[in-house]
Amino acid sequence: MLANSSIQSVQTGFETLNLINPIRKVLREEKYALPTPIQEQAIPHLVKGRDLLGCAQTGTGKTAAFALPILQWLEQNQEVVGPKGVRSLILAPTRELAVQIGESFRVYGRHLRIKQAVIYGGVRPALQIRALSRGVDVLVATPGRLLDLLNQRQLRLDKVGVLVLDEADRMLDMGFLPDIKKICSAIPSSRQTMLFSATLPSEIVKLSRNFLSDPVKVTVNPPSSTVDKIEQKVLFVDREKKSDLLESILGEDQSLYRVLIFTRTKHGADRVAKRLIKIKISTEAIHGNKSQPARLKALDKFRSGRVRVLVATDIASRGLDVDGITHVINYDLPKETESYVHRIGRTARAGMEGVALSFCDEGEKTYLRRIEAEIGRPLDVDREHPFHDESIASKKSGARKPNSKSFSNGKSRGRGSRGRSAARSEGQNKSFSFSRNRSPGKPVNGKKNIRNKRVS
Repeated sequence: MLANSSIQSVQTGFETLNLINPIRKVLREEKYALPTPIQEQAIPHLVKGRDLLGCAQTGTGKTAAFALPILQWLEQNQEVVGPKGVRSLILAPTRELAVQIGESFRVYGRHLRIKQAVIYGGVRPALQIRALSRGVDVLVATPGRLLDLLNQRQLRLDKVGVLVLDEADRMLDMGFLPDIKKICSAIPSSRQTMLFSATLPSEIVKLSRNFLSDPVKVTVNPPSSTVDKIEQKVLFVDREKKSDLLESILGEDQSLYRVLIFTRTKHGADRVAKRLIKIKISTEAIHGNKSQPARLKALDKFRSGRVRVLVATDIASRGLDVDGITHVINYDLPKETESYVHRIGRTARAGMEGVALSFCDEGEKTYLRRIEAEIGRPLDVDREHPFHDESIASKKSGARKPNSKSFSNGKSRGRGSRGRSAARSEGQNKSFSFSRNRSPGKPVNGKKNIRNKRVS
């Protein structure tokens, strides 16, 4: 995503970022006038070949912040990598995000001779193997499928000059850490590395130091801030009445015309979707048990407006970039506070406004308090809905009293201290290290590094 003229930024324009003509031409054709803050601050460092740790709230253009410098480096450092070779590698935690990043590279690089491929699990690998057979300039991949093909010797990573970890907090989660370790061991240590995410817990920042060399850190918003244009509300409701509340909201308010609903479980997503379909609300569901073709078909229906509601688990909280999502509804509050930031960031994208509604039953009060501590502000309480449960709203588990001033109109914007989530397992692996041993400015792949000379 890039900024359009509706997003306020420093009035410098892309012409000051030392981008080459073919890229500037695309930006003009796409009618992008101003870079977002993360693009404006990150791109000048990246075109110089610096490692970078970038943090910005979701929906502010992180993909373009790394895609444009990579495309420029590929164009200015022509190299034939040979069969199965890869020049730049972007790792993403979900299939949906990988597809979206691949599409961004296709758009931004359409005036360049760039070969690219996107690989992910859930589909037969034959077409992916064929795409890799002659070598590619850009490879976007999920770690599992990448390792499968690497172990099958269907690709080589010995020519990778640039590595990107998108959604770095999740990529470096313990679930991905062993895969990332194996992948990095197959890539030259003289690479340029970039990490981007909307949230960067302190444990992840510490871990990232093991494989970033003299990095620039760019943080354009507080690490867990939420987009200011999102109206956030919490609706206290008995768990057994959540379905009734959802039906009431969708049935009475037609302004909810493109709605993304999050549940904690796959079964919950299917159950909510089936109930909505039963009352004639066009709905699709996506989660990890769905095949990749089914997930892509559901997303296409939602994107095109053929269905009004998409019900999903947290696989859709990152990387789902659909224009015009009017409302995000947390049918179940997430256990991980960072997931809340990513979930609601699916609305109010590209300068638009949006609404995030969170259903909270008695058992979820603890999750709510953690979320409020994480984002540094209380959520507005909606007491006007027909299923409001004051006993839950006022129950003391760190809850505020109903008439507490801190809930008045949600106007408190003070940034509280970040809440500490339950101990993250990835932060416990203190002995793990990615060995880089690269001095600043060392040429990539042992060749003369002209990236630092291309900026006039």
